[in-house]
Amino acid sequence: MTLWFLSKHSQNVECVYWDFNKNNGHGGWDGDGCTMYNSTSEYTTCLCNHLTHFGVLLDISRTELDPLNKQILTIITYVGCGFSALFLGVTVLTYISFKKLRRDYPSQILINLSLALLGLNLVFLVNSWFSSWGVYSLCVAVACVLHYFLLASFTWMGLEAVNMYFALIKVFNSYVPSYIFKCCFLGWGIPLVICVLVLIVNRDAYGTHLYGNVQLSMKLLDNDENFCWLQDNVTFHMTVVAYGALVFLLNTVVFVVVLIQLRRMRVNSPVGIRSGLLHDLKRTASLTLLLGLTWTVGFFTWTPARMVLLYLFSGLNTLQGLFIFFFHCLMKDNVRKQWRIHLCIGRFRLEEYSDWSNSGSLAILAKARSNVPKVTIPSVRSVKSSSTASTSGSSDSSQRESSCRRPDLGLFMNAIALPRAQRSSERNLAPGSSDRSFGQYGDR
Repeated sequence: MTLWFLSKHSQNVECVYWDFNKNNGHGGWDGDGCTMYNSTSEYTTCLCNHLTHFGVLLDISRTELDPLNKQILTIITYVGCGFSALFLGVTVLTYISFKKLRRDYPSQILINLSLALLGLNLVFLVNSWFSSWGVYSLCVAVACVLHYFLLASFTWMGLEAVNMYFALIKVFNSYVPSYIFKCCFLGWGIPLVICVLVLIVNRDAYGTHLYGNVQLSMKLLDNDENFCWLQDNVTFHMTVVAYGALVFLLNTVVFVVVLIQLRRMRVNSPVGIRSGLLHDLKRTASLTLLLGLTWTVGFFTWTPARMVLLYLFSGLNTLQGLFIFFFHCLMKDNVRKQWRIHLCIGRFRLEEYSDWSNSGSLAILAKARSNVPKVTIPSVRSVKSSSTASTSGSSDSSQRESSCRRPDLGLFMNAIALPRAQRSSERNLAPGSSDRSFGQYGDR
């Protein structure tokens, strides 16, 4: 049956019938046995398997945004996604182009997370355009790809949390063979399995609400409501809401544990190298964005502060790519150094081997000094000196070995750096001379 509207509308509709037994005999609308076949701004066609009193409900959520706020949120979303896509592309190109930046695990995981977010933003930006073509199979494909990149982004945020746990909490005996390969297998494989299962179980879950449950090859769509996405509520809540809630619950736990560990490191570090409040805020903000904790705001948009949370959710999440570029490109010294080496010209250009040549010359000078023959006098003092040197050398080697096993966390490991005097001595002296000088210092 087709029901014509007295005036044009651009809201969601639902085919229902009047159930006289609802509400203790007072009656009420019910959608069992009725599906929407077709809907435009002028009429709606319903398919029902029983004969009763029928109707069409408008604004079934009863939480529809007013046109002004809806337009503002749409502009914020599209502008934010555009900026994020641009800066995520710059971030990915930077880390892929410069080999020195992608040697450690955090950088490689950051590249994959940036790729997932880049795909999510790009597909979101072109979604309405593809939907306006009116091809049902194309709309299903776009909705499936958008679903895939959203789940991939959630998964890589979870893998960021796992990597932080291994790097800061479970430091020793945490070697995993083919670590990045396994992360890629999980980060890109789990979302693929979920999307394939959705296509197998219920392909009609993807599409637009204007298609309904009928598979049409060509369709004239209302341009105000074109968006290809999940249309089945059960599929949406199980594959998006529940999956995201599980990931963000894990990330929240890891976030709290990592902050506690970093706090302990700061308390136990020497007074001269303790970080200030600004550095702690920067570290916390970077952790929050990497773990995607801003997405948790979306779980509270049903509260009385719904409008404020919607603006906060749209602003933070659409600009996540911009924030990642800011904290992991502009704020990192090694990234800026690679930019100056390869991209700058004139007086802004930095020589690539300038630091290495200086450190190498100092090491050669220290080695030459350590090879000067000395007259040794057998005495108790000399024996004590050699034993002290050997003990310090063994402890130093064990420290070096343990430090090599410790994963690198990049931005978050600044709080546990060695004191300036000790770092300068270890950088400028050769291995043999550093042990000898430490032993002589112990004799004195």
